[in-house]
Amino acid sequence: MDKNTVWAILLSTLVLVVFTTLQMAFMPQQPTETAVSETGEIIQSESTETEAVKVSQLPVLEVSEENLKEEFVTITTESVKVTFTNRGGDIISYELLNHADKDGYIQMADNISDFNRAFSLSFGGAENGIINDLFHVKKINDYTIGFYKNFTSQNKDGSTNSFILAKQYTFDPKDYMFKLDVSIDGDNTMKDMDFNGLSYTVRTSPQIGPYYDAKNDRYENRTFMSYESKKKKNLLRPDETKVYDKDYVWTGVGGKYFEILVLPQNPTVMNNVVYSTKTEVNNYSNAQVMLTRDAINGNSVQDTYYFYVGPRTEKDLKIYNKSEDNPWNLSGTNLNASLNSSGILSWLETILKWCLEMINMVVRNWGLSIIVLTIIIKLLFYPLTKKSSLGTLKMKQIQPKVNEIQAKYKDQPEKLNAELTKLYKEENYNPLSGCLPLLIQFPILIAMYNLFNNYFEFRGAMFIPGWIPDLSVGDSIVALDFNIPFLGNHIRILPVIYLISQLLFGKLTQTNTATGSSATQMKIMMYGMPIFFFFILYNAPSGLILYWTVSNILQLVQQLIINKMVAAKEAEMELNKGPEKKVFVPRKK
Repeated sequence: MDKNTVWAILLSTLVLVVFTTLQMAFMPQQPTETAVSETGEIIQSESTETEAVKVSQLPVLEVSEENLKEEFVTITTESVKVTFTNRGGDIISYELLNHADKDGYIQMADNISDFNRAFSLSFGGAENGIINDLFHVKKINDYTIGFYKNFTSQNKDGSTNSFILAKQYTFDPKDYMFKLDVSIDGDNTMKDMDFNGLSYTVRTSPQIGPYYDAKNDRYENRTFMSYESKKKKNLLRPDETKVYDKDYVWTGVGGKYFEILVLPQNPTVMNNVVYSTKTEVNNYSNAQVMLTRDAINGNSVQDTYYFYVGPRTEKDLKIYNKSEDNPWNLSGTNLNASLNSSGILSWLETILKWCLEMINMVVRNWGLSIIVLTIIIKLLFYPLTKKSSLGTLKMKQIQPKVNEIQAKYKDQPEKLNAELTKLYKEENYNPLSGCLPLLIQFPILIAMYNLFNNYFEFRGAMFIPGWIPDLSVGDSIVALDFNIPFLGNHIRILPVIYLISQLLFGKLTQTNTATGSSATQMKIMMYGMPIFFFFILYNAPSGLILYWTVSNILQLVQQLIINKMVAAKEAEMELNKGPEKKVFVPRKK
C-alpha cells in the first residue's frame, strides 16, 4: 500500500472519528449510560429505587379547614403566560409568548401526570409524593400570586404543632425569570422540620418543551447541568435517577433551544440535586430536576429561588451577570455557561457567529447568510485546498517510481523508507502536502458544525417557502405514515443533494494509482463514507446540511478549476519536453 493511500485512509478515519464524536456530543440518540461531568467527576447513582411515599404517610397532617375548590389563575406578561392551580400552588401551563410551536406557543410546563406538576413541593426527599392539597390563593398584583395552607406536624417527641406553608411567585413584565419564595411559619411549639435530614423538595417541570421524540429525533436532547466554577453536563439513560451531591450555584435541565435553570438564593442550605428521567405515563420519560433542602431548625424560614424558564441564547442569559441589567439585581450568575459550545474552539465559534450575523444584517435571510459565509470560508482556504490537490496529483505522477522502489525493497523496510525519502526529496514532494492543509481546516469544521447545529436564530427561520420553512429542522417534501428504517418518516431532498455532491467529488479526485486490495479499500472509503454520513445527516437541521451541501458543491467547482490548471500545465510540458521525460513539478506560489 503506497503512502498516499495510507494517508487517505488515515484522513478518512480521522473524519469518521471526529464526526462519530460529534454525533455523541451533539446528537445523542439516547443519553449515555454513565453520567460523567465535564471535569471528569462521576456522579453517584442511586443503588436502589425508593417507592414514592404519600404525604399522608409523613408526620405532616392537614388542618381541617373550610371546603376549598380547585381554582385556576393566569398571569400574563410580555414574555410568558402562566396558569396556576391552587392544588399544591403549582403551575400547569407555562407558555413562551415570543416563541411559536406547531400548535401555538412553546409550552415549558409539560405536566406528565396529576401527581407530578411543575414547580411543586414535597415534604422530605425527592422520593416522596408532591403536596396535592388545595391551597388558599391570593393574587397580590398583576405579576405576583401567593398560595398558603395550614398544616400540623409532629415533633420528634410526639407532640404536635401547626405551621403555614406558603408559596409566592413574582414575575417581571418583560423577563423570562421569576422568583419563587417558599416560607414556613410555625407556632411557638414548633421546634424543627426534619424528615431524615431534609425539610422539603422543590421541583422543576417534569419535562420541558417543545415535545420531542427521544427515540427518533437524535438532534434534540435533554441535558442536566450544574454549575459552581464551571458547568458540569450530565446525561442519563431513560428511566433513571441520579443524585448530584456536590456544591453548586445553579442547576437545571436544557433542551436544544430552551431550558429551565434554578438559582437558589442561599445554596448552602440545599442538600443535593436529584436528576430524573423516570417513565411515568404512556412510556413518556420526564426530564426533571429536584432540589432537596436541609432540615429546618426552629419554627420559621423563608427560601428564595430564581427560575429561568426560556430560550438558550447569549443575549437572554448574560443579563444576569450584571445587577443593573436585570430586574432581580442578580450578578455573576454565569447562567450563559449553560449554552452549548465547541469547548476549546468556543472563541472560533464566536467569531463565525459574529460573521454570520453581520452577513445576515445585509442579506436578511439566514439561509443566504449560510451560503455567503460558506463561500467566504472556501475562498479563504482555496490556497490550502489547491496545495492539497496539487500534492495528490504530484503523488499520482511519481507513483510508478514509488511502485518500483516498493517492489525492489519489499523485504527491506528500512531501505525502502530510505529510498522513498530520497525519491520524495529529489522530486520536491512532501507526503504530507495532500493532508495537512485539510487537517488545518478541521477546527473550522467543528466550530461550524456546532454553530449551525445549535444556533437559536435558525429556529423558525425560513429559507425557501414550501421546501425549507425552518432551518432548525430537516427539510421535508413528504411526510409518510410509516417509518423508513434509519431515516424516519420524512422524504428529504437536501441529504440526497449532499450525497450526490460528495460522491461526485470523490470521483473527481480519484487517482487510480492503487491496485489490488488498496484499490478496494479506496473504493470503500470513496463510496462508503458519503453513504455513512448520509444516514447520520439525514435528519439533521437543514441549516447544518445546507452548509455541508454548499461546501461540497464549492469544493467540486474548485477541484474542476484545479484539474483544468494541471491539465493545461501537463499539455504544455508534453509540447516542450526533450528526449528525456521530466516529471511535472507544480510551481510554488
